[in-house]
Amino acid sequence: MTSIAIIGLGIMGLPMAKNLVEAGFDVTGYNRSRGPVDALVEAGGQAAGSVAEAVRDADVVVTMVPDSPDVAGVVQGEDGVFANAKAGALWIDTSSIRPDVAKELAEEAVAAGLGAIDAPVSGGEQGAIDGVLSIMVGGSPEDFERARPVLDAVGRTIVHVGPAGAGQTVKAANQLIVAVNIQALAEAVVFLEAFGVDTDAALTVLGGGLAGSKVLDQKGRKMLDRDFAPGFRLALHNKDLGIVTAAARQAGITVPLGSAVAQLVQATVARGDGGLDHSGLFKLTAELAGRE
Repeated sequence: MTSIAIIGLGIMGLPMAKNLVEAGFDVTGYNRSRGPVDALVEAGGQAAGSVAEAVRDADVVVTMVPDSPDVAGVVQGEDGVFANAKAGALWIDTSSIRPDVAKELAEEAVAAGLGAIDAPVSGGEQGAIDGVLSIMVGGSPEDFERARPVLDAVGRTIVHVGPAGAGQTVKAANQLIVAVNIQALAEAVVFLEAFGVDTDAALTVLGGGLAGSKVLDQKGRKMLDRDFAPGFRLALHNKDLGIVTAAARQAGITVPLGSAVAQLVQATVARGDGGLDHSGLFKLTAELAGRE
C-alpha cells in the first residue's frame, strides 16, 4: 500500500485526502488547524503533528496550500518536506503558485533526492469532493507516471503539459479564463434582471447554446440566489490573477481582459469580500450598474 502524506487540509485538500483514503491509500494528514485533521482521521486517515512527522515514512507527499510562500514554507527548512522525506519519495504540489517558483522548488526537491511534479487542479470544491478534478502536470514523464495512480484517485482529466513549472503556467491560463467568464456571467445576469426576464429560464437556454459553460452551470444559480458561500475564495482568485498579470508582463505580452478583471477582483477583495466565493464578483458588478 502506497503511503501518502498530505499537507494542507482546506476546502480542496480535505476532500482530496478523503478520496485518497477511499482509493485504498495509507493517508497521513497535517494541517495548521486541528479540525480538518480530525475529519480526515474520522474518514480513515491518520494524523500528524508536524510536516516532518507526516512525511517521514511517506512514499508520496502531496501539498495543497494557498500561495507560493506557503509552499516554500512547508517544503524548505529543517522541519520541511525536503529535509525529512525519505530518499526517492515523490513530491506532488497541487497548490496554485508562480511557475518560476514551482520550477525552482522542483530543482531543490531533485537535489534533495526526491521526485517532483507541479500538479495544480481545477474544478473547485465540488470537483474535489467528487474526485473529478482537472489536473495539469509539469515535471518529467517518469515522475508523471509515478504520480498517476495518486492523481487518478482525485481527478478525471489528467494531462502532462510539459517540464517543471508548466502545470502552473497552464493553471494560470485556466484562472484567466475562469475569471473573465465569471465577470461576463455577472454582467449578463445584471443585464437580464434589469429587463425583468425570467432569469432561471434565461440561464437554462443560454446554457444549452454557445454561451454555455461550466462557469454558467456552477455559478449562475449562486448569482441568482446571492449565495456566495465559498467554494473557491475571491482572495485566492485575486492571488492567481496576480500570477497571471505578473507572468504576462515577464513574457512581454498583454492580457487586456484579464488585466481589467484582475482590477475588479482586487477591488472586491479590498472592500472586504475576499472570503466570498469568486462568483461574489457579481456583487461589485451589480453595484456598479446601480442594481444593488
